[in-house]
Order: sequence, then C-alpha cells, then structure tokens
Amino acid sequence: QVRLVESGGGLVQAGGSLRLSCAASGSIFSIILMAWYRQAPGSQRELVARITSGGSTNYADSVKGRFTISRDNAANTVFLQMDNMKPADTAVYYCHAAGTGIGGIGFGSWGQGTQVTVSS
Repeated sequence: QVRLVESGGGLVQAGGSLRLSCAASGSIFSIILMAWYRQAPGSQRELVARITSGGSTNYADSVKGRFTISRDNAANTVFLQMDNMKPADTAVYYCHAAGTGIGGIGFGSWGQGTQVTVSS
C-alpha cells in the first residue's frame, strides 16, 4: 500500500503564491511518475503538471510560466510551486504517483486532495 499525503493548500489573493507538497509512503521501491491534477466543481479533472523519475517536466498551457513542479526523490516527495495565481486556478488539487512497490508490483496512488482558492 502506498499513501500520498498532501499539504499546502489554502486561500490566497490573486497574484500571490502557494506551495503544495505531496509525500509518498509505504512499500515503495521506486516512483516513476509524479503529477498534480486539479478539479473545479462541475468540471473534469485535468493534468496540471507532471515530472518523471529523470526530472523531465510537462505543464498544462494554462499554468506554464507560473507553476513549477519538482521532486525530492530521497524523500519520495513532489512539490508544486504556484506563483502569480489567478482565480481560475481555484480547484481541488490532487497528487498522483505511479511506480513499483517492494516485491516488483506496480502501483498508482492518489492523494486525498487539497483545496486551493484564489480570490480576486
């Protein structure tokens, strides 16, 4: 079992910043991919950013230049630095991790989600 615990969500004014963290724990051998998704009420979940084990990153067009994803492999933790935030960034943000557990079995796990609200 792999558990993801998120932190850092909250309320911020437009133009402000938040930093989200997601720490994975459990029977982990390696984490191949980590990603952040978000979902606004009544909307589909969308990919915000992802990072591979080698450090390659990918961002949604709507957040390019404003958000930065990074990871601490030793701590099995992924971060999302969100700068110059906009009201449109308001959503529940979910962490996702995929990799290999101890014993060779693959896994895909989701965090519980953390609310991010940007006021104008």
